[in-house]
Amino acid sequence: MTAVEVLAEPDWLAREAAHAERMRRWTVPHQERRARGEKHPVLDFLFTYYSYRPSHLQRWQPGPGVALAGPAARRFLDRKGYVETGDGVVLDPAGFTEGKAKTAEFVLGLLSATASRAPRLSCFGLHEWAMVYREPPDSVRHAQVPLRLGSAGTDAVVETLGIRCGHFDAFRFFTPPARPRNELTPTRETQVTLEQPGCLHANMDLFKWAYKLDPFVPAELVADCFELAVEIRALDMRASPYDLAALGYRPVRIETARGRAEYARAQSEFTRRAAPLRHRLIAHCQYLPGAAP
Repeated sequence: MTAVEVLAEPDWLAREAAHAERMRRWTVPHQERRARGEKHPVLDFLFTYYSYRPSHLQRWQPGPGVALAGPAARRFLDRKGYVETGDGVVLDPAGFTEGKAKTAEFVLGLLSATASRAPRLSCFGLHEWAMVYREPPDSVRHAQVPLRLGSAGTDAVVETLGIRCGHFDAFRFFTPPARPRNELTPTRETQVTLEQPGCLHANMDLFKWAYKLDPFVPAELVADCFELAVEIRALDMRASPYDLAALGYRPVRIETARGRAEYARAQSEFTRRAAPLRHRLIAHCQYLPGAAP
């Protein structure tokens, strides 16, 4: 990972400022809500389920193979993992530890396998319904917002439509009565085998795989994955059993044939948009030493 591109100080300062401004659209409102003790059933997920801190999301990084020129670059030396060379300030290759290499190898294998499969668009977002199936009202995950169809109506949708979820990190939040109703029994061990590019959660998780390799991924790629995850999360919850109209989220009524068709169209569009990000991450992992097979 030797430096192959030298960025002049005005160029990288402009990129740094643009990235921070882009991410403040999301980080500042989240921090303000948190200061008020206010929960958001849609957007909190992006900062709680995903463990990348808002301050890190807002912070720009060049990624590997880039040298930052100019005196202002020396402040990067205050961060862990940067060294100064004759070209400028670069990521220290020694920071790409054995643990990072194993992460990159796993991400490369998972994303390559996912990209090789045809998308399946027949789940209709029922994973969120399975997370509240036969759950007492006071135990529902987002108890601060009502269920559109009530508990009995929600349970009836699960029982009528069936569940076809192959994403382990969704399946593990199913209620115990919902798990036997799923056509699949995904596990962490079968994740690489089952993950497919039509899955909303697999496409949101591109954000996770990007930040897991921090700082060896450019901030712009992390931001692109994050913003796609924001949009996908909105569809995920619009198709959920929750009534989020008061927060401005129009429901996708997957309990109806029209709603299922709407969901599948949106899911197909997100599959299309996620594909180039997945391939960028694959190419990035292949660039990092020790990741490529």
